[in-house]
Amino acid sequence: MSNSKKSNGHEQNHAHDEATEFRLVARRNKLLGLWLAEQLSLEDADAYAKEVVISDLDEPGDEDVIRKVMADIAEKGSSITELDIRNKLSACYIDAETQLDIPS
Repeated sequence: MSNSKKSNGHEQNHAHDEATEFRLVARRNKLLGLWLAEQLSLEDADAYAKEVVISDLDEPGDEDVIRKVMADIAEKGSSITELDIRNKLSACYIDAETQLDIPS
């Protein structure tokens, strides 16, 4: 196999891995948003979940999502902590893997 074919294969695998990770994180964020909407007694859980998913497009990593939901939690006067959110993000990631049938 030529080097260009190997390189192309690696590029395709990398692109697939990035796309899979994007889908996983988006699903994780949606699950977090749905859970948090229930915790905060929000009327439109689906709309809130979409807001959480979109908030992750601000910067790499999870900090943009955490900032957004912590501001919402503070606004509602909830006692949910940042540690609670980080733990829920981990649990939601595992749920997302299961829902999308992606081996961990």
